[in-house]
Amino acid sequence: MSFKPLFSRSLAAAPGRLHMAAHSHHLWPDASFEGQQEAWADAARLADHKWDRVMGEVWPEAQRHIAAQLNLPSPDSIVFAPNTHELLVRILSATGKAQPNVLASDGEFHSFRRQSARWHESGAITLETIATDRADFAEAFLARAKSGEHDLIFLSHVMFGSGRVTGFIDQLASLASPEGPWVVVDGYHAFMAIDVDLSKLAGRIFYLAGGYKYAMAGEGACFMHAPPGYGERPENTGWFAAFDDLALKPGQVGYAKDARRYAGATFDPSGLYRFNAVQRMLKGEGLTVARMNAHIDPLLGSLAAELDETGLGSARLLNPGILQPRARFLALESPRAKAWQDALAAANIVTDLRGDVLRIGLGLYHDEDDITHLCDVAARL
Repeated sequence: MSFKPLFSRSLAAAPGRLHMAAHSHHLWPDASFEGQQEAWADAARLADHKWDRVMGEVWPEAQRHIAAQLNLPSPDSIVFAPNTHELLVRILSATGKAQPNVLASDGEFHSFRRQSARWHESGAITLETIATDRADFAEAFLARAKSGEHDLIFLSHVMFGSGRVTGFIDQLASLASPEGPWVVVDGYHAFMAIDVDLSKLAGRIFYLAGGYKYAMAGEGACFMHAPPGYGERPENTGWFAAFDDLALKPGQVGYAKDARRYAGATFDPSGLYRFNAVQRMLKGEGLTVARMNAHIDPLLGSLAAELDETGLGSARLLNPGILQPRARFLALESPRAKAWQDALAAANIVTDLRGDVLRIGLGLYHDEDDITHLCDVAARL
């Protein structure tokens, strides 16, 4: 079955392009265009009163969609921001520590890696990282997490560079408490790429993700699950953190009782409109994460099986099929990765690069013909 009709606008906008970076910038389905139009129409129709609709209907709908995807006990634990970086900064501001001791891996995405390195440089935090390429990474990370020496533990659910899934999130969660340590999981490459069930962990971990990748909603729709009782008065917040009580006397700093205590200030809500429209489309089509993976996993398997017959065959596949579940991309490590990306780009095939790792990501808008075309071009590399 082909799902290309759901992406007719994006595919028609560049008909000669083969977009194999769905894990990076996922092509937008047609439903997202409808969501964008709805956002504009509400702004025109409601003007000053649009925020009543955004906060009273659009925001709660998006919360419900995410709670359902993650199997959370309550939608109220979800707060939104334009990007996960904003939410990360707010978490640190809520610790109440003068110089929190942070544990992380050395394979985190730029939003954490850059900020944590700068904080460490300035003395705002102390930072310890565990190398992800060591064979005993899980054991080494858990050993340090159990040491009791850290105020905050940060780790990706799926590593953005390798696509490997972290299988010990539940063990980290068991260490967390409101007094510390706090466990923060970057779920961006897990959300809607693998089935995620946080029902038993929701009271102990923070979980960050967004709509830019597998949720297919574009930028501006990032979110955080904030466990109740963890950081009730963040320092870095905006006026939406007290949206329910804007009549407080001057000088009083109010906070919502739920995850909105981590909210920021005025934002562009169109990302939430797009997110909701895409979620409605997926529900209407019966496209659960499991069903989407039932379409995409065989394509990834076909691609992985044919790599040895192409110029990409000399690469080391960092996330082979034996590693299940996995993100919806293959991570190919080679000193030739940059040259390969350039050659594929010359053939109008879009991939992406992280250091010496070429990443090829698939989505609903791919089929076997796309795999064949990629492999035909790669055979000439």
